[in-house]
Amino acid sequence: MNKFKIDDAARETGLTKRTIRYYEELGLIKEPERTDGGTRLYSEDDIERLKKVVLAKDILGFSLQELQDFVKLREKIQHHREDYRNSSDTSKRREELEHIAAGLSEQIFMIDKKMERMQDFRNEISQLQDKAAQLLKE
Repeated sequence: MNKFKIDDAARETGLTKRTIRYYEELGLIKEPERTDGGTRLYSEDDIERLKKVVLAKDILGFSLQELQDFVKLREKIQHHREDYRNSSDTSKRREELEHIAAGLSEQIFMIDKKMERMQDFRNEISQLQDKAAQLLKE
């Protein structure tokens, strides 16, 4: 598996090195491996996770708190997958799945609200553009 230094991770994700370290501090990404000299080494999975964080932040407009909630939910799902395979307690599995489903519903609701606000803003800009075009015709 390939390992990337922070410069490479920054280039691949479009983030600054400082931002990557900050996201690590916040727990948005796990602490990467380090060389004996302390150089961070990111895996391909780390790079993909950073790209997903960038997508959630830039495209969906997630705040840092929303990003943390998003990451925690993803980790919970991953952890649940591992526990699900090893657990025979169906009531516990069901309870955990219900909790995950509720978290996913919250995420979808939040995204839908953001999309509504973006559509409203787009409509407002479009109306202003139409008004400007009308004024230019006069």
